[in-house]
Amino acid sequence: MTLSPANRRAGLARLRSGMQLDVLVVGGGVVGCGAALDAVTRGLSTGLIEARDFASGTSSRSSKLIHGGLRYLEMLDFGLVHEALQERGLLLRTIAPHLVRPVSFMYPLTKPAWERFYVGSGIALYDGLAFGVGQSGGLPHHRHLTKKKALAIMPSLKPTALTGAVQYFDAQVDDARYVLELARTATRFGATVVNRVAALDLLRDGDTVVGVRARDGETGEDLEIRAREVVGAAGVWTGELEAMLGTEPSLKVRASKGIHLVVPRDRIDSSSGVILRTAKSVLFIIPWDEHWIIGTTDTDWTLDKVHPAATSADIDYLLDTVNAVLVTPLTRDDIDGVYAGLRPLISGEESSTTKLSREHVVSRVAPGMVVVAGGKYTTYRVMAKDAVDLAVKGLGQDVAECRTQDVPLAGARGFEGMAARPELLADSCGIDTDAMVRLLDRYGSLVVELIALMNVDPSLREELPGSEGHLKVEFVYAAAQEAALHLTDVLTRRTRVSIEARDRGIEAAPHAAALIAPILGWDAAKVAEEISIYHRRVEAEMSSQTMPDDVSADEARRRAPDAAL
Repeated sequence: MTLSPANRRAGLARLRSGMQLDVLVVGGGVVGCGAALDAVTRGLSTGLIEARDFASGTSSRSSKLIHGGLRYLEMLDFGLVHEALQERGLLLRTIAPHLVRPVSFMYPLTKPAWERFYVGSGIALYDGLAFGVGQSGGLPHHRHLTKKKALAIMPSLKPTALTGAVQYFDAQVDDARYVLELARTATRFGATVVNRVAALDLLRDGDTVVGVRARDGETGEDLEIRAREVVGAAGVWTGELEAMLGTEPSLKVRASKGIHLVVPRDRIDSSSGVILRTAKSVLFIIPWDEHWIIGTTDTDWTLDKVHPAATSADIDYLLDTVNAVLVTPLTRDDIDGVYAGLRPLISGEESSTTKLSREHVVSRVAPGMVVVAGGKYTTYRVMAKDAVDLAVKGLGQDVAECRTQDVPLAGARGFEGMAARPELLADSCGIDTDAMVRLLDRYGSLVVELIALMNVDPSLREELPGSEGHLKVEFVYAAAQEAALHLTDVLTRRTRVSIEARDRGIEAAPHAAALIAPILGWDAAKVAEEISIYHRRVEAEMSSQTMPDDVSADEARRRAPDAAL
């Protein structure tokens, strides 16, 4: 099954038909889509609605790491680290080898010999927690580096910034595409998964939740979706979802803003990522194809949750922190992209968001309704399992156990064989091998569907102007098979143009819109509107990034309209 426009229409028809689902998931981020896949693979009739686009919130604005959380060892959170490392191994080996791949990091040492022992012991424990349970995913062990060897790996590092280093391995993910493939895999098993449908209110029978009243953001049509169990996976919007019950929220979720900078790969000379300890937390320099991602911050955010905004002060903080260790400082002129996301943290007594637990909570907030919140991207599958487990208890019937640990995502089956001979695939559709490798790393074995499109229309083999290496076929495929309903969906989540292109996608926008238009039935006026909305979004984001504080940045970002109704 695909996420085509026709399948969306059919899905909406099913949801409005009055049929009663076993489980309806509200929220199309990584946890929500994971819960939909979990439920449907247990044999439950399953639906999912997402108010905006899949992964449009936190799940496309992460540090794009799949990791155990090395710094949680220092908090003595061994259980969380162990669990996350198990999940990392599953993702690397079984679930998504096409989207999750190894990445190395150096931890520079700056203090006397005791620091090497302290850090080395911690990283050895980190490796041990993974290797000890057979969940390493094939990642190498850590190794100790002399100062000379560390500088050979990263010549851009100031010699005064270290006395030596320890190198270890974790994993990274294309976060938005991962969520998309979760959604697509759920549909393959029979789930009805629909984006741009917002929950407006809960349907009640006495005190029992029996479904959701929702609105299609594309048409404005209201619909009632009935379900025996509703699972809320709304992340930082958990409070708003619980408020529909008319009672005090049982879970207090706190939003913490994290921003990231995207800079060209040639601005930092290194063959490894780097993790730096800061006064507040840690900072990563993460290799990301032809770019580096630098992040992140960790500050309270109480303003617009749809469009968290990076401020000038946020950007200065990251630049100042990373420049403290670089031979050649980065400037604002080096920045290709900036993005901001919100972490959903379970609120506790601590005043600092960096000290709040990243472990998740699952709660039955009313008969017929379960809510899951907190956690981290890496452990989404465990969160989804726990939420569905609790929902199953309300169904009053025998239901199979979770099986998602053995379910490869769309694009995973056959990927390794294809990745071993990319030149053959490239020859089959007339593109160069490097371009095919990039497609394989984004689509896995689903690349055969893009090859078919290119062979029908050879013009789709061309690179889209201003798209940082994306082929035209990717934009057609996004609209035809991947539930992209707006230009913004394509440029910010189906591809990475909005954070990788120096102009944030302004040049690419009209070319992409022209390819999408016939698939989504846009006329000239609609094409112009979509381009205008995207331009205004870019202008608002860039304006917000010049503002000194959250309030003024939020005001600037709100000036741009959303794409849907």
